[in-house]
Amino acid sequence: MPKHIALVEDEPAILENYADALRKQGYAVLAYTDKKSALAGFKQRLPDLAIIDVGLGDEIEGGFDICRELRGMSSTIPIIFLTARDSDFDAISGLRLGADDYLTKDISFHQVLARVAALFRRIEAIQSQYARAQAHKIGDLTIDSECMSVEWKQINIDLTLTEYWMLHSLAKIPGHVKSREQLMRDANIFVDDGTVTSHIKRVRRKFECIDKNFDRIETVYGMGYRWKK
Repeated sequence: MPKHIALVEDEPAILENYADALRKQGYAVLAYTDKKSALAGFKQRLPDLAIIDVGLGDEIEGGFDICRELRGMSSTIPIIFLTARDSDFDAISGLRLGADDYLTKDISFHQVLARVAALFRRIEAIQSQYARAQAHKIGDLTIDSECMSVEWKQINIDLTLTEYWMLHSLAKIPGHVKSREQLMRDANIFVDDGTVTSHIKRVRRKFECIDKNFDRIETVYGMGYRWKK
């Protein structure tokens, strides 16, 4: 069964170009031109991955609204912003809302398709990593690869796919320092250092919301991050 990708873009020509490129790769495409139709479609069927423009018609942040609502429906569906807006502020805003990637429209079709394929590979890798032992425990941390769920001291923590994979990469070898480049390689993503930092900060905050004394994710200055023993 093909993966279903939701594509939200208000320019018909751009929408059709991307939809055609994705279909040629074997994906089923659910195309939407505005926030209202996209959210209505998500209520009928959640996609396996969503590609969203930020500005949608008169709604200059309509894509951000969609991301926020889609994250409320699922914490693990991969979300990519694909937009002409290239400011650092917009990119950080998108990541803070829970997007897995933020791309600008000057990127090639081939690069977009590579990012999509990488996100799907990450899901498959997560689900197969601990196929024999679905619940992997590291002290107070429990990672369930089958459900892609995380618990800290038996309290569930909702992580996006990217956040989950970065946590998985850090925690599987406690005490081992992972550089930003290694985290990107482990997660099959290719972003700048600031994006990796933003994801790590989001993960920390989610743990700190339920445990104000949480200190397991340690920054090793000049080297990267590690999960403290």
